[in-house]
Amino acid sequence: MTPAADLLLIAVAEITLRLDEAGPDAADRVTPCDPWTVRDVLAHCSGSMLRVVEGRLHQFTPEDNEIDVAERRAWPLPRVRDELSDTAEPTARYVDAAHGRLDGLALGVWVHAGDIRQALGIEPAYRSPGADLALGLLEDRSRRLDVGVAATIDGTQLTLGSRDPDGRLICNTDTFVRLVAGRDPGPVELIGCDPADLLLFT
Repeated sequence: MTPAADLLLIAVAEITLRLDEAGPDAADRVTPCDPWTVRDVLAHCSGSMLRVVEGRLHQFTPEDNEIDVAERRAWPLPRVRDELSDTAEPTARYVDAAHGRLDGLALGVWVHAGDIRQALGIEPAYRSPGADLALGLLEDRSRRLDVGVAATIDGTQLTLGSRDPDGRLICNTDTFVRLVAGRDPGPVELIGCDPADLLLFT
């Protein structure tokens, strides 16, 4: 399978593991995707993956995503968790066959695994299993950005953006994922562009 397909399966396994380990109040904890709770993030991931399998993709706007979440708010949490698990393998096969067109969805599920880890107090939240695969995919996704940044992420060298590098970024993986995913990264050693210029998810 492609790195994105593998990453999706890793992310789903991490989400289900953390939910199984968490206490009964875990589903109601607020995530960095405020006001979404852990349950809401789980429902968003599950709903998005089911849309891939059923060929019903929408534009993944905030309004579209909220529809998927709202549809599952009355479900018992185990039903949403089971839907996520049951849909993982079929979704991964679609991601594998999509030649990159669904890589963003796989990355999104992986980032949301970090959101759930954050809500559950697991640190570093965004240095979760699959991070090495995710860094390469995030580098590829950055080609749509009108910047050029030489990045050193936990010793891994990445070239971000579509231009020749004239900027510089040095940070750890957790900070980098927070930065490109629009979560609060804290202090960042970034030269030559603004943090907003590296945003890969809206």
